[in-house]
Amino acid sequence: MSLPEFWFFVIAFFFVGYFVLEGFDFGVGMLMPILGRHPDAATGEKRRRAVLNTIGPVWDGNEVWLITAGGALFAAFPEWYATLFSGFYLPLLLILVALILRICAIEWRGKIDDPVWRRRCDIGIGIGSWVPAVLWGVAFANIVRGVAIDENKKVTAGFFDLLNPYALLGGATMALVFALHGAVFIALKTSGDVHEDSVKIAARLSVPAVLVGGTFALWTQLAHGKTWTWLLVAVAAVALLLVVALTAKVREGWAFVFTSVAIVAVVVLLFASLFPNVMPSSTDAAFDLTITNASSSPYTLKVMTWAAAFAAPVVLGYQAWTYWVFRQRISSAQIPDSIGLTVKS
Repeated sequence: MSLPEFWFFVIAFFFVGYFVLEGFDFGVGMLMPILGRHPDAATGEKRRRAVLNTIGPVWDGNEVWLITAGGALFAAFPEWYATLFSGFYLPLLLILVALILRICAIEWRGKIDDPVWRRRCDIGIGIGSWVPAVLWGVAFANIVRGVAIDENKKVTAGFFDLLNPYALLGGATMALVFALHGAVFIALKTSGDVHEDSVKIAARLSVPAVLVGGTFALWTQLAHGKTWTWLLVAVAAVALLLVVALTAKVREGWAFVFTSVAIVAVVVLLFASLFPNVMPSSTDAAFDLTITNASSSPYTLKVMTWAAAFAAPVVLGYQAWTYWVFRQRISSAQIPDSIGLTVKS
């Protein structure tokens, strides 16, 4: 295996980790307003805080996977990075702004004890969860499908060219699967009334996630897949069908395992459909960006490999330890009253 091939697989691994871990963060943000509904305002607030606390200790660590993926992409495949970020500037900017909005909303939500303040922060969390989920699906679908690239490795397609049926289906798939992933994670991490309601939502989301996600995986396979990637389509389909059965039986632990398996299978399918390209051109195959013509020098890749060999085990070990420490379930009854600053009228 050559170093460019190795780093293509490493970047795929980073994005797999990002979508599995950040996927349930997005899902939690999507479902927080729904699970927080209650006739009593105080009880509803405690339910929303319980939902948010399921990701409280881990959400910022999950975002490190995206930073690492972006850094590896920049260092290992600078041509890919430059073409992708210039051609997809607007959707990637919208993702970045939404992520910043979500970070601020999560961090500042409890700072002020005021219902209006918290409501505005909840809107920020919702926007910061829905927008990236949809646009990541749109972006990756377009990367696999191919966009107009000229001889200067510049994307000539406009923003609205990216909103084609295949890409929109990719966005819908990401949003639905992440919402299902988040519902199952909330069920896994909570007890009491929040747990019961999240199980019901997961059961309702499982069927449309199977239909939409299955259609997207099948379209990807038929249009861009390889013979062996039929296995990935089968794995994703079986995993999602098992999620339907497991949520009906309230087996949230195994359901979470299989939502993770489905996400892994779909993301690997996307990268496998790309290989050996990194960004195919829809206008002329001669302008395709490949792992060969888009990669850094062998020396750069060699230094990166040694650095990753020492740093990656430490980071993975620390994150695994974090999940183990904060493994207990949460209930709305355990949530204390707000201690945020009061607003003077």
